[in-house]
Amino acid sequence: MAIAGTPWYREWRAPPALARHVVCSWAGRFGDEGEPFTDRVLPDGCIDIVWTGGRLIVAGPDTHHVPLPRRPGARFVGLRFRPGFAPAVLRAPASVLVDRRIDLGEVIGARAARLDDGLRCAPSLGAAADTLATAVIGWLADSHAPDRMVEAAVARLRAAESPRPVAALARDLGVSERHLHRRFVAAVGYGPKVLHRILRFRRFLRLATANAKGEIARLALDAGYADHAHLGRDCQELAGLPPGRLAGRLLTDA
Repeated sequence: MAIAGTPWYREWRAPPALARHVVCSWAGRFGDEGEPFTDRVLPDGCIDIVWTGGRLIVAGPDTHHVPLPRRPGARFVGLRFRPGFAPAVLRAPASVLVDRRIDLGEVIGARAARLDDGLRCAPSLGAAADTLATAVIGWLADSHAPDRMVEAAVARLRAAESPRPVAALARDLGVSERHLHRRFVAAVGYGPKVLHRILRFRRFLRLATANAKGEIARLALDAGYADHAHLGRDCQELAGLPPGRLAGRLLTDA
């Protein structure tokens, strides 16, 4: 449970009914002096539903870091979809959500108002996270089937330790490069090259979190970067910080 006045963040595994679609549900609060649980949201290829206590929004997928303004006592509850899965549930192409924060009602209509009412009645942040997950489980019955080709391609990109030509990935899946790119844009928000770059960046962050004393150059190679300089460019462009400043952050594997 959060202690009054302190910044706080927690994640919960998705229930079995959502395990294919969702990474986790989560909740957090800023301290009473505005101390954040994190100072920026980093790209992860995911789309989140986020409740701020006063607004219910769809967030991402991001192509760069998003700063969080200091708001004393601010509370957040969210649910994080795996890359490629939100459009099947929300019935909206991911391409219209890239780098945006828009009202959930604009995407799913009246269901958003009913969910907002339930979240406002929740007695705690944890209970609100459960309410959000339960609502999404209910939406699955009317959702579209996820794009299995994109799901398979994301799995291959996640497993790849070095950049893989999109043409080779498309060939493995039996489609043209243009066709694969079009399916990716609809399901993920951007093409496979961009997602691979983001997944490699997240791999570095996981390695740095697990081995905070590791040499950055070694971590860069283990994550699939050509060298330290290559990692540095990605960290600056995706996170706005050098690699050393990012080590040790608490992250979830999307």
